[in-house]
Amino acid sequence: MKNIAVIGAGTMGNGIAHTFAQSGYKVNLIDISEVSLVKGLNTIEKNLDRMLTKEKISEVDKKNTLENISTHTNLKNGVKGADLVVEAATENEELKLKIFKDLNDFCASETILATNTSSISITKIATAVTNPARVIGMHFMNPVPIMKLVEVIKGYNTSEEVLNSILKLSEAIGKVPVEVNDYPGFVANRILMPMINEAIETLYNGVAGVYEIDTVMKLGMAHPMGPLQLADFIGLDVCLSILNVMYDGFKNPKYAPCPLLVNMVTAGKLGVKSGEGFYDYTENQQPKVKSARN
Repeated sequence: MKNIAVIGAGTMGNGIAHTFAQSGYKVNLIDISEVSLVKGLNTIEKNLDRMLTKEKISEVDKKNTLENISTHTNLKNGVKGADLVVEAATENEELKLKIFKDLNDFCASETILATNTSSISITKIATAVTNPARVIGMHFMNPVPIMKLVEVIKGYNTSEEVLNSILKLSEAIGKVPVEVNDYPGFVANRILMPMINEAIETLYNGVAGVYEIDTVMKLGMAHPMGPLQLADFIGLDVCLSILNVMYDGFKNPKYAPCPLLVNMVTAGKLGVKSGEGFYDYTENQQPKVKSARN
């Protein structure tokens, strides 16, 4: 594989584009919004500058990485000639099905179609294409240029050839791929989201405050970030969406989202992206502890 198309210039999309481009691949970064593309490229350049300051890359590495990225607002043009397309659009099943239906029409028959979904069924997404054997999940972790893990999710119809190609490609870009099967939440979020949800329940029930809950998990369990701050970082709307997918998929009440989480999302308190979640980020994006809520 030489040519990669990435759909979505948001946090995950620009991180995925950055990672492939830094590894020498030609990347077409696609988004319907020109503003989002400019913002995505600016983020990539800032992240490269940070790596340059830490002497993890050279000026030449930065220059080559940026030169490897082209931007497109037209999906058909953006995926033309791609060996692999990685969809990193909003975590919305209807939207992803629409994108994959378009990819089925626009891409060559041998193009591998991957989704960065964190919870939606790969098998369901693959129903949008005539050859579901070429559809696979590549669940990168945020921030993509730093985090090593890639969950490689094999749908019910994903071929062994496609699976092996993506496993090898993941290693080629410096990641550690882990093969998992296609069930709600996969592995990462099936374990992570109930923990986050339980932390929110603990706050909701008045057992302890935000700072106290996160401190227990950081100092007692050696987590680099407490579950409530992590939820803010992921996005409370994303956490709610993943929990709903698991709740619908398993019909098990242990995956039911906490009412506090539902209320906060309804109120638009989504975490870092909105400036407020369990912490206040309005001052220089630095988390400021808020009081406990109920």
